[in-house]
Amino acid sequence: MTIERKLLSTSPSGDAPNVAEVFSTGLHQGNGTNTAINNGIDLAGEGGMVWVKSRSAAENHAILDSERTSVNHMISSNTNAAESNDTGNPFMVSFNSNGYTLGVNGLTNASLGGSGYVAWTFRKKKKFFDMVTYTGNGSARTISHGLNGPVGMMIIKRYLGSGNMNWETFHRSQGPTKSGRLNQPAAFGTDASGGYWNSTAPTDSVFSLGTDGGVNSNGQTYIAYLFADNSSEDAEEQMIKCGTVTGNGNADGPVANLGWEPQFLITKVVNSNNWQIWDSTRGVTNENDRRLYPNLANVEDSSSKVNFNSTGFKITSSSASINASGVETIYMAIRAPMMKEPEAATEVFKTLLRTGTNGTASVTGVGFPFDVLISRSRNNGGNTAVFNRLFLPSKVLHTNETAALIDRTGKLTSFDQDGFSVGADNENIVNASNNNYVYNAFKRAKGFFDVVAYSGTGSARTQAHSLGVVPEMMWVKCTNSNGTEWGVYHTAMGNTKFMFLQSTQAASTHPLWNDTNPTDSVFSLGSVAETNGNNKNYIAYLFATLDGISKVGTFVSGGSGVTVNVDCGFSNGARFVLIKALTTDSWYFWDTARGIVSGNDSRLSLDSTNAAVTNQDNIDPYSAGFSLNGTLIGNSGNTFIFYAIA
Repeated sequence: MTIERKLLSTSPSGDAPNVAEVFSTGLHQGNGTNTAINNGIDLAGEGGMVWVKSRSAAENHAILDSERTSVNHMISSNTNAAESNDTGNPFMVSFNSNGYTLGVNGLTNASLGGSGYVAWTFRKKKKFFDMVTYTGNGSARTISHGLNGPVGMMIIKRYLGSGNMNWETFHRSQGPTKSGRLNQPAAFGTDASGGYWNSTAPTDSVFSLGTDGGVNSNGQTYIAYLFADNSSEDAEEQMIKCGTVTGNGNADGPVANLGWEPQFLITKVVNSNNWQIWDSTRGVTNENDRRLYPNLANVEDSSSKVNFNSTGFKITSSSASINASGVETIYMAIRAPMMKEPEAATEVFKTLLRTGTNGTASVTGVGFPFDVLISRSRNNGGNTAVFNRLFLPSKVLHTNETAALIDRTGKLTSFDQDGFSVGADNENIVNASNNNYVYNAFKRAKGFFDVVAYSGTGSARTQAHSLGVVPEMMWVKCTNSNGTEWGVYHTAMGNTKFMFLQSTQAASTHPLWNDTNPTDSVFSLGSVAETNGNNKNYIAYLFATLDGISKVGTFVSGGSGVTVNVDCGFSNGARFVLIKALTTDSWYFWDTARGIVSGNDSRLSLDSTNAAVTNQDNIDPYSAGFSLNGTLIGNSGNTFIFYAIA
């Protein structure tokens, strides 16, 4: 069985599927009406749990699952209360074959404004996640589960009745004689009597309970959420790991080497400190990390505490809340959805057109949660703005400038499940009144596109990535220092040359890439400021050819009046095309939303603030890719690089 087929497998053998089939982080703006969320996860047939939290209001966490009495019965991780069932304002309406439908309750879907809500979905799956309900009997015993593999973390909650209704928590690193509480910052404590886990570690098929009322009071009703640990699985099949790092009390904190990039992380210092949740959908990078607390109703806060990378994560704070010197920090990490190549370009790229309003609005129709948005005014010109999910939505880079990340608070206000939200915009980057915009949305995916945030060292080195194939084009930009150019690598230029994205400059020789080709796991950096200056932060965008979906390549001009058909291996033509001459010329781009037609087209440039050129016919449809004529591409023999998406 090939790796790809293993990842797609849902057979009883327990082969790990693509992680996107069993876990999702979704963002939604509350609207006070029943709302269907499509994340592609079968909760109706397979069962699962959805954990919802308002990001901008101090509301309780809301956990809904398919095991208890009703999908609308909610329990909160930050309280020791029994489950709640609000029939007048339901938390959840249904679990569906492709996601779930939210109700109108303020904990899950009210019109709160701000950043809206985050919802984490866990589908039941062997060697990933399981749920078990049971009735306590007051005697030491075992309970069967269906995880079919090592238990990494287990959380038990009495959800009916009275007495001890705390969220009792087992973590494999602490062993069966210690327990913590998800609803409290209390330290993991030793249970000498074995009242919680009967001093017995869980197995692949059962977990053990003692006599403590928090897990096994006679006649009381409980639910157990079990999270696997895949450390013993083959690397390509791992989706979840539970482990520890030991704090050093330093901003250059410890590293957790998972062997893959995480998308979701729960942490807790084992002494008395808050639990914390991080995920890449809300953003984890060397600029800002969005953090929520399972044991608190607090709003989301933002600070630099942890970085995700292609092999794990690194703690970047001396704060005792995550990096107490000499103290263990436990974690549960879930793998990023870079395990499977997309099957169609429409899964990972979308162009939208819209007229700005200079007011609050939600833009929908992307069709998937995206990672990068490139926004540009068409009729009045302006900067080309690059928004990145890794950063706060207010932070933006301009492809036509050398400025660092710019704070444009209130312009783009959130990344949502099927689009994004905007506010007033007097900068003309995403929503100025009466400006016509083109938005290009890109989703990270294996073999197609990756985004890497990293810190420079000033010394030649390699930087890991998660693309899974050799990147053929890379854009790199310093995010915390003004005046640093966008360094561009393209396979046609080789590893000794570069161009600048913000400039028409021809290809030049400079050791941005340390004269070394990238590989399917790392790209190389010289010691220069454009890509690897000491104490500077960077963002890298990596592009590759994926059969039938994207193409990175070159073509040669045939001269004035000569049409060049560029074969990308597509079947229905290119929806997006970017070209640049190796000589002095602009970075031109087109898309089918504005028109790639047999007539005049709308042409914009990444390096220019000019309005779109609409009175020229430069590009025409071609089923295998695109056609360009000599009017724009000039003298015979000129070589162009290009990037196209089907």
